[in-house]
Amino acid sequence: MNPPDYEYLRKLLKERSGLDLSADKQYLIESRLLPLARKAGLSGISDLVQKLQGGSSALITSVVEAMTTNETFFFRDKVPFDHFRDTIMPEVLKARASRRSVRIWCAAGSTGQEPYSLAMTLKEMGAGLTGWRVEIIATDLSQEVLEKAKAGVYSQFEVQRGLPIQMLMKYFKQTGETWQVNPDLRAMIQHRQLNLLQDFSHLGTFDVIFCRNVLIYFDQDTKINIFNRLARQIEPDGFMVLGAAETVVGLTDTFRPIADRRGLYRPNDPRAAAAAGAAAPRMAAMAGR
Repeated sequence: MNPPDYEYLRKLLKERSGLDLSADKQYLIESRLLPLARKAGLSGISDLVQKLQGGSSALITSVVEAMTTNETFFFRDKVPFDHFRDTIMPEVLKARASRRSVRIWCAAGSTGQEPYSLAMTLKEMGAGLTGWRVEIIATDLSQEVLEKAKAGVYSQFEVQRGLPIQMLMKYFKQTGETWQVNPDLRAMIQHRQLNLLQDFSHLGTFDVIFCRNVLIYFDQDTKINIFNRLARQIEPDGFMVLGAAETVVGLTDTFRPIADRRGLYRPNDPRAAAAAGAAAPRMAAMAGR
């Protein structure tokens, strides 16, 4: 791959998905985009770039989806789901006792394992949620992975990754060599296509936001921008859950970490959120040092 083609693809991916590739990731692009180029009847990356420059929107979408990492599995990292069961939901149920409704957003739902893990956790609460309205919104950039999530069909390998056998037998039905999530569990989740780089205010406000293992691919300015916008979509007493390698520290004052609860955050005073826009350039400069 020649340098101009690589730079074009880097810029395209950052603009369309937020993916911030370093200068030494040519191998990653080649491994993921060469099969796509050949499938489109093109001889290689240069021909693919030429086609993209011609304005093929369908091909641009395919390129972005091919480069987006969708690594996920049921109850991934376990700890966030322990927090959800033992810390988040007890506090949310107490705080929302008068309205008896909860809104949860999985901001990078991928092929569905994370939102289904949350749904199973809620189901296990049994009578504790009787009479409650629980809404789970799962969003992702890729329409392809959303279709898989909606179908809720997984291979034997996929259900063996993190899913306890008792939950597999309780919440899935086996058909041949695959397993499908039961209809009542699928009905708990709304799957929507969404690019975190774009406006998401139309989703409304949430009591809980899971935004795990997606911001690690963005540059500092993009992370700050997304954190500050997430702060406007979460209830003042809500919870945000990040991945193990992610943090708000040094980036924004809109959230604060909860002591002894790795990856768990709460919104700060709303006045901090209002001031965040003015502080973003300064914080970005500090983070880049």
